[in-house]
Amino acid sequence: MNRTDRLLAIVLELQGRDRVTADELARTFEVTKRTIYRDVQALCESGVPVVSAAGQGYWLMEGYFLPPVSLSPDEAIMLILGSDLMAKSFDAQYQQAAQAASRKIEALLQAKVLAEVSYLKNNIRFISLDSEADVGVPEVLQQLRRSIVARKSVRIRYKKRTSNQEDAFSERLIDPHSLLHMSGAWMLSAYCHMRHTMRMFRLSRIKELELTDISFTRQANFDVHKLHGPDNLTTAVELLFDNSIADLVKERPLIYSPSYEDTAQGLKVTLKVRKPEEILGWILSWGSKVNVLQPESLKRQVLAELEAIQKHYLTTIH
Repeated sequence: MNRTDRLLAIVLELQGRDRVTADELARTFEVTKRTIYRDVQALCESGVPVVSAAGQGYWLMEGYFLPPVSLSPDEAIMLILGSDLMAKSFDAQYQQAAQAASRKIEALLQAKVLAEVSYLKNNIRFISLDSEADVGVPEVLQQLRRSIVARKSVRIRYKKRTSNQEDAFSERLIDPHSLLHMSGAWMLSAYCHMRHTMRMFRLSRIKELELTDISFTRQANFDVHKLHGPDNLTTAVELLFDNSIADLVKERPLIYSPSYEDTAQGLKVTLKVRKPEEILGWILSWGSKVNVLQPESLKRQVLAELEAIQKHYLTTIH
């Protein structure tokens, strides 16, 4: 990166954050702190109002914004496609905001670039095959987003994952921390006052939601980016798939970053999960074409589920 590009990038970095230190900038742009000092001085001399304080870092004077910058076709299409994808994934309020952002970006483009962007936009599609299109999820999503920003607790009526229909729902007071969109499903990470710990809730199972005036403090050291990081995936799972379906297995997306090994016996898939039951349904979907190598607890879960399925169908066959 040449100096001119780095100076612009530093301004963008400052514009997007409240405070940033010379150490952080040096790591980001892979230069020395002395170089950052010179760059910041150059920005100040050119009229960019960079403020600094010992031990606090740098920030931009309130109200300063860069003028519009030109976008390449690749940059524009990524922003526009991204806004289109967000418009499909969020509630009505954010859909309108995403669509407005897309129109503003298009308005800044030169005719030639706009023509290329429009062509690509009309020939690239994102298709979501998720079950989260249930009626009510957009409204729940909007309310939870507000409660996360305001840090207000909510009361929910939640459908538990159980076959006991008489006790299928539970009333909970929760502190919403973050929203995640995983494998086509919206999930909520929240502190559950009933369980006294952080829990994950699937939005499609939230049947009733009431915002409260109860303020809460976020859990210390909570980081949404670490929720499904390697530190939380502690259980190793090894599976052996029949060679006849090896290519199909590789095509099916998994959020667990599996590794694949072609062996004489079949395709060996190794991954780590939080709890083995998380992938029980996925394993059963492959029928007899998959064999659980480890852990033993997952083998027993698969066997128990198969026995329950057999028992069910034996009672229905005449």
